[in-house]
Amino acid sequence: MTQNPHDRLETHGLLGVIAGTGFYDLPELTEIESIVVDTTFGQAKCQIGFLHGRKTVFLSRHGVDHSAPPHLVNYRANIAAMKKLGVSEILAINVVGGLGPQSGELVVVDDFIDFTKSRVNTFFDGSTPEGVVHADMGEPFDQRLRAVWINACEKAQTPVISTGIYGAFEGPRFETRAEIRAAQAMGVTVVGMTVVPEVILANELAIPYACISLVVNPATGLGTQPVTIEEINVVIAQGSETVKKILALAAQSLATLQDQGAY
Repeated sequence: MTQNPHDRLETHGLLGVIAGTGFYDLPELTEIESIVVDTTFGQAKCQIGFLHGRKTVFLSRHGVDHSAPPHLVNYRANIAAMKKLGVSEILAINVVGGLGPQSGELVVVDDFIDFTKSRVNTFFDGSTPEGVVHADMGEPFDQRLRAVWINACEKAQTPVISTGIYGAFEGPRFETRAEIRAAQAMGVTVVGMTVVPEVILANELAIPYACISLVVNPATGLGTQPVTIEEINVVIAQGSETVKKILALAAQSLATLQDQGAY
């Protein structure tokens, strides 16, 4: 009997890909179907297709028209939809400001500090059957997936900073100079507005998660000019194809490992 090449990966979980500003599609995703997933926390719009023979769920966290600002993204619906669809690991892409790393550089962070103020950052607020759950955050970013990102950068012959602390701010405004000085004093490497609560929620549902961060501007007060969207868009345009190539290599590596039964 002839086996569909897609079938061999169906017994494993799906790959989840979440991307943000400037990353609204996956050129290598095939057999694409756009769907809306209903969850307890609202709806999530996704694309399902195949990436290197593995069924993959792609989600643009701000929406393909960038209509959802970072503080209003329905992170719980997005991660709950990933779980409902059978996603077993998530590769995420985000753009950040650099506190040391320069515009155009890539960072694979391994920790975070949460400076947000008003976001719902848990599934377990006491109203669910599970009650209150205290999720461990000792290793919020999955080490295996972090290694996959780093190895993919090496294959693409692209320099990468292999550790760092992500400082999560509320947005949609940029940070003040005083906030950046405080973040520097705490050891923050990059600042952004989306990884938290995304990574927390993924951990709560036991979905391994790791992200790659494209630095698109010096953080407030660290550059010679004020931060502007125009500047950010230029760097995204310059770096997006490289990041998509690295994502494709990372996805290919994960598909190969699953096909070999490595995990």
